[in-house]
Amino acid sequence: MSPNRGLVLLARSGYAARGVVYLIIGFFALLAALGSGQPADSHSSLEKLLGQPFGHALVGVVVVGLIAFAAWRLLQATRDVDHHGKSFKGIAIRVGLLAGGISNALLAFFALTLLISGLKSSKSSEEGGKTQDLLSTVLSWDYSNLLIYLVALVPLVVGIIHIIKGWKASFEKYFEADEHVMRYVRPLSRFGLIARGVAFIEIAALLALGGSRYQAMHPPGIKDAMNGLESLPMGWLVLSVVAVGLMAFAGYSFAQAFWRKINMDVPDAPHALRKRVGL
Repeated sequence: MSPNRGLVLLARSGYAARGVVYLIIGFFALLAALGSGQPADSHSSLEKLLGQPFGHALVGVVVVGLIAFAAWRLLQATRDVDHHGKSFKGIAIRVGLLAGGISNALLAFFALTLLISGLKSSKSSEEGGKTQDLLSTVLSWDYSNLLIYLVALVPLVVGIIHIIKGWKASFEKYFEADEHVMRYVRPLSRFGLIARGVAFIEIAALLALGGSRYQAMHPPGIKDAMNGLESLPMGWLVLSVVAVGLMAFAGYSFAQAFWRKINMDVPDAPHALRKRVGL
């Protein structure tokens, strides 16, 4: 396999893995809206996936995909394969891509730890607990609560960007698909991006309003946002719409896995990536 083809596979498998995670989140959020359970975030979705038949194999596939997606985001940010440039807007987009890469790497780490813990639990539940304790230690670093208000700006900006991107359908320029395909992909993607944007904006609101109650490394996530929507008047209906929207975002991710343009006109990209990760 050529280096370029390998990078294309890396990117496409990453988009597909993100789609799997959001499909599960949206599905359980919809069940919660219909009174059949509680919403799930990315972490609990992976835990639920692990409990399914062939769950360990499925989580293993997702781990590989998330690592691939994190690596692809790193390449997008550092090598500018999508040609965002070095203007203020371009740098801001690339910083966002880098942040996305880090968050997906952390999610992959969680999934891998979960997988190792699950495999060990069949041999020794004590060893599995130690793995979870290690993860808890890593994620429990404490900072000043003041940082929460700064952290709240991140999901706020991300949410607004998603809504604008969905409303303007600016994602189309990155797709290589004919109009017959885009006729279905376009509305699905717009709905999914706007729904994800709404969820991120609510996360920002929860952070800003409850900053004194949250620690910097334990901010509210998608699950908290879904719970907040459910508590609104006619909350089950609002939550249902957003849940379906998150599943639509999963569809958008799957569409990216199939039809997104993967630019490879970057000199020595594989070597640069290996050098950055220390290989």
